[in-house]
Amino acid sequence: MIDCPRAGGLTVALALLAGPLAAAPPDPAALSARIDKHISDGWKANEAIPAPPADDAEFLRRVYLDLAGRVPRVQEVRDFLADSSPGKRRQKIDELLNGPGYVHHFSIVWRREWLPQTLSNPNLQFVTPQFEQWLQKQLRENVSYDKMVKEIITAAPYAFYDGTGYNQANATAFLMVNELRPEMVAAATSRLFLGVKIECAQCHNHPFDTWKRNQFWEYASFFAGLQPVDNMRIRRAPVEAIEVRSLKIPETNTTVSAKYFDGKQPKFQEKVSSRVTLAEWMTAKDNPYFARNAVNRMWGQFFGHGIIDPIDEPNDANPPSHPELLNELAKAFADSGYDLKYLIAAIVGSKAYQLSSASPSASATPDRTFSRMKVRGLTPEQLFDSLSLATGYREPTQPFQRGVNPGSARGEFLAKFNSTERPSEVQTSILQALTLMNGKFIGQLTSVENSELLAAVTSSPFMSTADKVEALYMATVSRAPRPDELTRLTAYVDKGGPKGDPRKALADVYWALLNSSEFGFNH
Repeated sequence: MIDCPRAGGLTVALALLAGPLAAAPPDPAALSARIDKHISDGWKANEAIPAPPADDAEFLRRVYLDLAGRVPRVQEVRDFLADSSPGKRRQKIDELLNGPGYVHHFSIVWRREWLPQTLSNPNLQFVTPQFEQWLQKQLRENVSYDKMVKEIITAAPYAFYDGTGYNQANATAFLMVNELRPEMVAAATSRLFLGVKIECAQCHNHPFDTWKRNQFWEYASFFAGLQPVDNMRIRRAPVEAIEVRSLKIPETNTTVSAKYFDGKQPKFQEKVSSRVTLAEWMTAKDNPYFARNAVNRMWGQFFGHGIIDPIDEPNDANPPSHPELLNELAKAFADSGYDLKYLIAAIVGSKAYQLSSASPSASATPDRTFSRMKVRGLTPEQLFDSLSLATGYREPTQPFQRGVNPGSARGEFLAKFNSTERPSEVQTSILQALTLMNGKFIGQLTSVENSELLAAVTSSPFMSTADKVEALYMATVSRAPRPDELTRLTAYVDKGGPKGDPRKALADVYWALLNSSEFGFNH
């Protein structure tokens, strides 16, 4: 028996009897500090002058767009600005990561990342709701990143179709949009999950490329058991032929067998799909590609520029800007069990992420030093959801129908604004600009008669003109107007604008804010 004369001793004794203590979850704040050390060292090495920290309003809008996919509500802005507690930023990050907005937004983020074909091919839109529903379930349960990728790679080829329609929420959509063709699935998986653009060697050996043609087809042979789809029409088909592990290289007499492109030989098991074997190798902690690619993509998601950039082209001619940081992030991510929330909290909680987007000097510093936040265009989904929130618009369709119903306001908006451009390189087309400035959707939502928010502001008897202008600023650009803006716009509204009507003048201010670059970009 253990002698425990004091209460503290009793606690220790009980712990010993209960067995070893569970390991504490990894601390994102500790990783944030290490991120900042690497970034700060880079500033010194490059003689870069960092921008000042973003103020609370700038940070709040940025983190809501990045984690919840929308601007904050007026009350959320007011509450955050009024909070004087020192840890409020990290508390807000935790709150957003555990809220429904994170699940909704990142189901779109990963669908856009993993199914880019849905952005450029309208005929593939039918897979969007099912794949996003599957993603939402994974994110809601905080399924680890490696398990998500494994399920995508090993999905049953025909599970998406149940005989009555394309209505199964699972990961098979990834195989479908790549037409169940070994070469297409191979190119997509190596690029998206390993950051290796091996498809460049599909047709021939390039004299300056690392990867050779044989290596591409050896990797593609892991998917040899898949059966290609004709015109995206799925029919009842036999079970995947898991014993097929070789492919003939087109236009040659050479047949190659499945082999990892790092030179290692796979150890196949009887009656186990070669895709399962590949997925285990791909997501292993000692795979030098998997974790590095994941953290680099997440970094690019939040900074608009990867540590390796372009993200899919790691090679001697495209080295990482901060190799030690990339390695440390990859190790920490793998050690956490590929916990996405941990990785995101560490990146977003860093001082580097929380820098202002304003340039610290007349000459902008290079992106590769991360000495200021890069301005990024909103995705179509972020823009529509933010417009809806800022105007009080309520979408009549159900969440699982959003974006795929061509007759809905959301569906029509996304069709016009969809783009495969990177957020940091978004350019508004003439059609998009006209839609925002003169389109029926924006026109109705900025009229006193139809806008719920504008009607509430204009009819409030307890608000001065200055209060009303401030409320519109809070609802749209998530900050209070500067003194010069407030003076100028208050005078404009009091005079009634060109029509002598203060209510319509207030609507003019509202319209201008919604069409401003400050509203349309994340900065």
